[in-house]
This record gives sequence, structure tokens and C-alpha cells, in this order.
Amino acid sequence: MIATLALLALTMLPQSSQTQKRSPERTVFQTSSTYTDRINIRADVAIVYGFDKGMPDRVKAWRDRGYTVHLMTGVAWGEYQDYYFGRWDGVNHEDEAQTRRNGEKVGHGKDVYYMSPGKNYGKYLAEGVRRALDVGVEAVHLEEPEFWTFSGYSEGFKREWKDYYGEEWQDPQSSPDARWRAAKLMYYLYRRALQQVFDSIQEYNKEKGTHVRCYVPTHSLINYAHWGLVSPESSLARLNGCDGYIAQVWTGTARTPNIYQGVKKERTFETAFLEYGSMQNLVRSTGREVWYLADPIEDDANHDWGDYRRNWESTLIASLLQPEVSQYEVMPWPERIFNGNYPSETNKNQRVPIPDAYELEVQTAINALKDMSQKSNSWDSGSHGIGVMVSDSLMFQRGGPSASDGDFGHFYGLAMPFVKRGMPVQPVQLENVTLDGYLKGLQVILMTYEGMKPLTPDVHDAIVKWVKDGGSLIFVDNDKDQFLKAREWWNTDGKAFATPRQHLFEKLGIPQTPTQESTAVGRGRVVYLAKSPSELSRQAEGAKWLADKVKTTVPNFQWKESAALVLRRGPYVVAAGLDESSSPVKTLKGKFVDLFDPSLTVQKDITLSPSSRHFLVDLGKAKMTVLAAAGSVHQASDTAKTWAGTVEGIADTPCILLLRAKGQPKKITVDGQSISDYTYRKEDGLLWLRFPNQARPQKIQVEY
Repeated sequence: MIATLALLALTMLPQSSQTQKRSPERTVFQTSSTYTDRINIRADVAIVYGFDKGMPDRVKAWRDRGYTVHLMTGVAWGEYQDYYFGRWDGVNHEDEAQTRRNGEKVGHGKDVYYMSPGKNYGKYLAEGVRRALDVGVEAVHLEEPEFWTFSGYSEGFKREWKDYYGEEWQDPQSSPDARWRAAKLMYYLYRRALQQVFDSIQEYNKEKGTHVRCYVPTHSLINYAHWGLVSPESSLARLNGCDGYIAQVWTGTARTPNIYQGVKKERTFETAFLEYGSMQNLVRSTGREVWYLADPIEDDANHDWGDYRRNWESTLIASLLQPEVSQYEVMPWPERIFNGNYPSETNKNQRVPIPDAYELEVQTAINALKDMSQKSNSWDSGSHGIGVMVSDSLMFQRGGPSASDGDFGHFYGLAMPFVKRGMPVQPVQLENVTLDGYLKGLQVILMTYEGMKPLTPDVHDAIVKWVKDGGSLIFVDNDKDQFLKAREWWNTDGKAFATPRQHLFEKLGIPQTPTQESTAVGRGRVVYLAKSPSELSRQAEGAKWLADKVKTTVPNFQWKESAALVLRRGPYVVAAGLDESSSPVKTLKGKFVDLFDPSLTVQKDITLSPSSRHFLVDLGKAKMTVLAAAGSVHQASDTAKTWAGTVEGIADTPCILLLRAKGQPKKITVDGQSISDYTYRKEDGLLWLRFPNQARPQKIQVEY
């Protein structure tokens, strides 16, 4: 009964806690440090990490510097020893630590464990969060509710199993059914804990008349499933009091190797593009918000600065190729980026601080992110309107026995052939297809039940309606997934389908196992390909075979391939050249400044070579005076005779400011002192100013 009620909760979509207008929060960052001049990022929001004793002082320090302040704290783990060892409620909760089969607790440092949250764990977190509410944080971020699939052996988890299922615990490795049920319980436990915190914050808002918002920073569904983690993902947007997510996508997740055309390697850009897309599809049609994270380095401290830079550019461009999103977490942990030492690009044995050129590039790019809410967006790429269906149940099949493909080919085997052809594929969240308008704009959906299953049967009704209204469903599956035998709605309570695909096809009015490849259904079409997507990903010609099938079986679909993904966002051009592509290399015509170029040089006719990444300002489209800046700019006046404003950035970093000039400058001052380090380019009417950044507003004046 409890399990049934938990699934019914997924069909509810309550209002979020956001009930009043507020200042735009385009850019945020998270930090465990108090304010220092070396991490004066000048984003709109500083997210202070942790509700320990030093938290109030950190909140005050950032607020005193003019930042809006949020709180972030871990959900799966943290410095929560008061809870573990019974100092909070007199009950020892060590048996709630996630535990491996051999009895080893899953740790994250000394006396810090990943938790299998018991009935009071969320209440403990809520009490800590309230301390931050009392010092005035404006939003709370509950980070990374994560359950490792290899765990599930603690006494606490066994108790929850019996309460949830009304039966004795089973070893998750004993059968696909036991694995499925273990993961489903893991999913539920973190949703329950988060709802306890959300409820507490809503009660606080009601008591105090505040409007504190609640967000969940989380890896993408694609990454969690690939790495073998379970998290409540799409269901969180259905919980009362949840305002949205931070999409924790960065080099560390996106460089996870995958297989395409039989070759396994890192494909950071393409993977990040799909990860960000899956996160946007968590909130589409829900009214929730999402921020996109990118990290100028990553958790692994042994890569060199060149590696960090290339991969950051790839992830940032991937995030900018999602025009529906214009909010960004510009970085986590700036203290480790601007104060840490990492291997030199030229000498891996030497650790050095962040290079000046990279400091310039990062600050220039993150300041431009505040301007991504553009009314005009247009693509120059391959065909649009293609989706690949994903479900939270991708996380339920990642452990033994009979675990799904370790290289995640059941997803990448369907998605990568089209991304590599320059088609901006959307991962489509199966749990959300019942929402009004969710499938709008999609012409083709690729789908399989290899590696995932529908959690409720009602999603099939929405898919049937979409097909009958003109959509083309490409179902790729050989029906050999061992998890088809898990006890679920398609084979219990009087239903006896061998696979939920048969239920879907019955609803579509076609044979459960069609004898023909393509069948018209209403105004749409169903194409059934009895193949394994994972096997296709391992075949040198598998991607071409699948692409050709879609090209030839879907009528009235405008097929177009491209060697690049290009998106114009107002005056900005976001571009990524694709390797492993057979299409001609694309060239962008015009005059541009690349924000990834620390010198901000004017460039003409940008060739999008394979693996190239560009964040461009189109000088022919840009109407603003301030074209780029490695600092936060506030324009005070802009006349025919003068430009005046302020620039503030990170201390001890170089700054470059690019302006449209009214003519040859007569005098340029910074805080009243003349500077000589500038360049005026008459033919383009551009002026470059160079000076050291200060962690305070510097007054800049240009006289013409």
C-alpha cells in the first residue's frame, strides 16, 4: 500500500514555493569559504555551504559584500555526526549508513557516511537548515541525494524494505527483481527525506512570512545511472515546495567514456550536451527552474590546466546550446580554482596557479552569462524535433545480477548517432510525458525498454496520443532485458505482458510483435526495430544503420545533417564543431570576438573545425557598448563625448574591457589615473582597455 501511494504521488504536480517577484538571479556560485578578495566572483548569488557553527559568519560576510546569499548542504552525506552517534535524538543511527555486501560502510571521510535515510533523517536536516533560515538566507539547496546501487545491506535499509514492501528484505544481488525493488526503495527514501525538509521550510515561510525557496543540486539522470547511483530525479519536481534544480554537469561527469561506432572514448562535449538536455527536460512544463553548472577545473586534481580549460569550454558550450535555460552556476568552489595549484600544461610534474590567460577567459565568459536571457534564438544545425526517451528507472538496473550495459549503450546507442550528425537531440523524461504540452515540438522519439522500464502505465496513453497526432515513434528493442521479469504493473494484478512494450503496442492498436517494420497509427507512425541499442553502439556501422532507418521510414521529416551545432542567442553565437562527422566543415561568415580568446581579437570567417568550441559576440548584431569584460561592469553613462562606468572583479587578476568607441579616445582613466595600456581599432570602432582587477568597483572613464 505504501509503495502504491508513493507512486501515486508522482502524478501530482503542486505549486512551488515561489510566490513573489524577486531580482533576477542569473548567476550563482557555491563556496565553503568566507568572503575573500580572491574569490570575489561578482555573481548575483553566493551559495554558502554547510550549516555548521561558522555558517552565520559566512552568510554575513558575503551579504556585507552585496551578494544575495543562499545555503547549500549535502543530503546523502555531511558532517552529521550528531545524527549518526545519537547526540541529536538519543538514538544511534549508524545502522543507517549505506553498507556494502561485505558489511563495509560507504564513507566520504572519517565518520562521514553516505546515508540510507531513516524516518527522522530529513527532520534532522530540516533542523540544521532552520539555523540558516534564521540568519536570512533566501533559498536552500539540498545537494546530491545519492544512493549507491552496490549498497543496500544495512540493518536500517532492511527495516525500510519490510515497511515499504510488507515482506522480508532480499539480497539485491539475488535476482533482477530484488535489484529492481532495492533501487525503487532507495529512490523513495531520499524523496521522503527531502519532502520532510521541504515541509519544514514551508512551515517556516508560513510562520515568518518569508519566501525561502528550495532547490536540489543533482547530477543528471544520465550520469547517475551510468555511475550506478539512485536519486529521485524527476519526482522531485512533483514534491510540494520544490522550486527546481541545479544541473551538476561538469568535466568530471561528462568525460565518462562511452561507445560510438564501436569506439570507446571520452566525448565530453556530446555527453555534456545530453546531460544538460536531460536536466532541462526535468523542469520543462513543470514551472520549475534550473541552473546549469560548469566547473573551470574538476574534482580530480591531477589533470593539467590545458585539460581543464578544453573540457570546461566543451561543457560550457554544451550548456549554452540549451536556449530554454539562462541561469548558471558559474563555478563551484572558487577557492580551489583561484587559490589552488595544478599541473602545468607544459610540465606535468610542476604544479602552478591558474594561468593569467585562463583567469581572463573564465571571468569574461561568466560575466557574459548574465546576458543569456535573449528574446531571439535561432539554430544553424542538423534536423530538429528528435527526442530520446529516458526514465528514472535507468537507475534501477545498474547492479547485478543481469545489470544493464556498463557503457550505457542502451541510451548512447540511440542518442549519439543523431548528435554526431549535428542534430540537437532532446532526452525526453518518460515520467513527464503526461504533462500538458510536454511533447510539443517533437516529431521523432527513439525509445527502448532495454535498460529502463515505465514506472506507471499512464505514460503509454500520452505516447499514444502523441503518435496519433502525428508523431513518429522509433522503438528499438529485442525484448531480452532480464529486468522484464521484475514484479511490476505489466505482469501483476491481472496483467500478463512479457514486456511493457506489448502494453504500449496494444494501446497503439498494432500487434504486440509487428510483422512489418513501419505501421501508420492515426496521423503518425510506429517503427519497430527488433535490435538491441547497446549492440548497435558497438557496431562500426550501427549508428549509420539506425540513422538511415529513421531517414527512410519517417515521412515528411526534413532530414539535415551538419558537422556543427550552432545557436544564435541574440548577439551571441554558440558553436561546437563535431568530430566523427562525415558532413562538410561549417564556416561562420562575419566579424566576431571570441570570449574564449583572452585578447578578444576581432576574427573573420570562423571555421568550425572538429572539436572546436566558440562563444562569440557577433559584431554585426551586437548593439551594446560594453561588448565583453573580465569583470562585472555597471555602465553609468554613454554619450557621444564620454563613456563612464565601474568594473569589479577578482583581486590579483588581469582585466580586459572591450567597448564600442565613439572615436579615437583622448583620455582614459581608471580611478582618476590615466592608463596607457589600451588599443583603439578605427576600422571596427572598438576600444580595448587593460588594467588589473580590483575586488571593488573601479571607476572607468573614456573621453572622446
